[in-house]
Amino acid sequence: MFGKLKQFALKKVVQSQMKNAPADQQEMILAMLEKDPAMFEKIAKEMQEELKKNGNNQMAAAMKVLPKYQKEIMGAMTPEMKEKLMKMQMGTQGQFNPDGSIRR
Repeated sequence: MFGKLKQFALKKVVQSQMKNAPADQQEMILAMLEKDPAMFEKIAKEMQEELKKNGNNQMAAAMKVLPKYQKEIMGAMTPEMKEKLMKMQMGTQGQFNPDGSIRR
């Protein structure tokens, strides 16, 4: 019983933290969270410790902690999620022309 309640609360916290993120990215992260909540709980604890150490710099904490879990995060992704991630990464690379101007 408490497992589902804890998972629901964690989902709500993550949703509130990602309110400015695009909907498809939110869905992808929430699906991974449901698949392996223990991993994300461990990541969150390490990030909290890192935040305390480096003066609440969230980006620095993420840059230090997340690479440690890259394999586990990729393992929690479905093939569709991996494909979507690749498209998102390619999309940011394809916004510029070879001369540096922005494509429209």
